[in-house]
Amino acid sequence: MEMLTEYLAKGFMTMLSISMPCVLTAASIGLVVGIIQAVTQVQEQTIAAAPKIFAVFLVIVIGGLGFIKLLTNLFNEGMSLAFNAVPKGDTYVLPADYYKYTTPFEGEMKDKFKEVPTVNEIMKNPTKVPYIDKGQKIKYQTAPKAPMPKANFVEINKMLGR
Repeated sequence: MEMLTEYLAKGFMTMLSISMPCVLTAASIGLVVGIIQAVTQVQEQTIAAAPKIFAVFLVIVIGGLGFIKLLTNLFNEGMSLAFNAVPKGDTYVLPADYYKYTTPFEGEMKDKFKEVPTVNEIMKNPTKVPYIDKGQKIKYQTAPKAPMPKANFVEINKMLGR
């Protein structure tokens, strides 16, 4: 268990080390633009967006290879844990014949579907659709007609004499 919590902590640190430069850049650009707007008394909200977007894009371009390397190292470490370290610990892996001794949802499924007809009964009565709950059955009605329905393709051709 310690191994998994340590890997989770490494994942959080990787996430912070990737996102922190972008967040700090956007915050600093926002602060500088805010000060300039306060001094010049130009209170336009869209002015701050373009420099932030450009600066964050620049940070991602410059640090992109480093970010990819951090994520690749985290992924490789996770895969080595999953396929090398975890299977060696008996407490983390279920036995190969585990499914023989368990019956998941056994009590729940029998009670819910006890009145549902079999496939043969459904095939004999195709108009009688089975529902688990009578409230699930939806009443279908004809669509309301428009006051001036548009003619379809065949009717248009008959009118034009084609």
